Amino acid sequence: MDMNCTITQQKLLIRNKHGEKLVGILHDTGSPQLVLLCHGFRSSKNDEILVSIGAALEKEGISAFRLDFSGNGESEGTFQFGNYSKEVEDIRSVVEYFVGSNRSPIAIVGHSKGGDGVILYASKYHDIPAVVNLSNPIDLRRGMEERFGEDIFDRLKKDGYVDVESKTDDFVYRLTQESMMERLNTDMCEACLSIDANCRVLTVHGTADEVIPVGDAYEFPKVIRNHQLIIIPGANHGFSSHQEEMVSAVLPFLKECMSRASTQVDHVEGAVSAMTD
Repeated sequence: MDMNCTITQQKLLIRNKHGEKLVGILHDTGSPQLVLLCHGFRSSKNDEILVSIGAALEKEGISAFRLDFSGNGESEGTFQFGNYSKEVEDIRSVVEYFVGSNRSPIAIVGHSKGGDGVILYASKYHDIPAVVNLSNPIDLRRGMEERFGEDIFDRLKKDGYVDVESKTDDFVYRLTQESMMERLNTDMCEACLSIDANCRVLTVHGTADEVIPVGDAYEFPKVIRNHQLIIIPGANHGFSSHQEEMVSAVLPFLKECMSRASTQVDHVEGAVSAMTD
């Protein structure tokens, strides 16, 4: 890292394709490349995982952007249980914003549901060299009855929605039949198979994940062509007591992405220079 570089953190507002304001924090080291960081279900840009990775990237002189998806955190929009396709388009709006600002997104990192979002993005848009998915599921159909009750599909069919409450009977969010069907119809295996072979993917998962079974992590190498898997013993879903191990798993991968991007720029500039000499 250039120790003379000035690091700033600033809040940015970026409009998505629905005209909603997306809010995020830019860790600006001055590097032309940056990493996008995406949170999981009912979380925000202030999730400890994203903050930890952002801080580690800062120390390496790599810029990062922590995003609030629409309907989450400070961003505008209505929260939805599914929303996978919309969150992919939120990422697209952010990518386009930074490309338009002469910044080059070199990787997208996502935790849990955000991990599915970044994989879905890479399967639809083929402009990101690398993806990191942390603790995310590969089977989105599994566990719905356990999560919402065995009669969840009957209730959704009858009323079109179910209001999900906390253990203290406080209203948390509205689960609609539409958002449930989007989740059930999202095929992560198919998405993984659609990722370009030159897009590098890193999966990091803990053996003590209480939300998404670690077995899911072992399925990704079977359907992603350019894949690396790191399992962290004893880590739970949020890597609560294993932040350092999680960052140590992710950071070398992202530093290599930065190095490759810089090398490609040097090659292009060298070729242009040779042509004009």
